[in-house]
Amino acid sequence: MALNIKPLADRVIIEPAAAETQTASGIIIPDTAKEKPQKGTVVAVGNGKKDEPLTVKVGDTVLYGKYAGTELKLEGTNYLIMREEDILAII
Repeated sequence: MALNIKPLADRVIIEPAAAETQTASGIIIPDTAKEKPQKGTVVAVGNGKKDEPLTVKVGDTVLYGKYAGTELKLEGTNYLIMREEDILAII
């Protein structure tokens, strides 16, 4: 799906992974106890800064800080928009 929004400078748009609904031992986690995911897929990237090109690209799966980014809801899907420096790792 093409996203109709283009981030500026060193910002990226990430689609967070779905929250875990069940533990490894099979216990179902209720909605009120689910943690915010810290992993997602990059769906759009900006052009980078003048002397600092971006290291992430569309399609990369990344880890980011627990409170990083600004939540955005577009066409019924939740996204996060954040600076590249808030991304901790590419996996």
